[in-house]
Amino acid sequence: MSQLLVWIGLLVGLLLIPLGLPGLWVMTGAVLLATVLAPSGAIGMWTVGIAAMIAVVGEVLEFVLGGRFARRYGGSRRAGWGAIVGSIVGAVVGVPVPVIGSMVGAFAGAFAGALLAELTLGSEVRSATRVATGALLGRVAAVATKVALGVGLIVWVALRTVLGAVR
Repeated sequence: MSQLLVWIGLLVGLLLIPLGLPGLWVMTGAVLLATVLAPSGAIGMWTVGIAAMIAVVGEVLEFVLGGRFARRYGGSRRAGWGAIVGSIVGAVVGVPVPVIGSMVGAFAGAFAGALLAELTLGSEVRSATRVATGALLGRVAAVATKVALGVGLIVWVALRTVLGAVR
């Protein structure tokens, strides 16, 4: 029964990631729960530590990629920071909208933050829109990266479970 709860936690966490919710942390909690419920099992504290590191890396990448893409598309440092701050503000503002609000808010916030930051520097609208589009693409890349990290975590736990059962 505990194995089923862990796998449900891992899958739910993976589904939460695209919605802008802390899915990697839910997955880390599921791994920790598995370790607590079955301390002699294949999933141990090393796996919990790896899951926590994956979650931290995912969170850092989520905020950094929007800014990096904005700069790659010709934006200033201000546009990079605008994308990061806009993404955070957008995610918070979008929370009241059920299911997809935080995700849409984060995407729109990254775009708007980079756009406003570039416009305050006196950039042309066309140039600022290009930078904002880069920030939006960075946000999409961040979500895809976090999903990939989540899939990697599931594979790691599956391998640990299977290899532990073989012993």
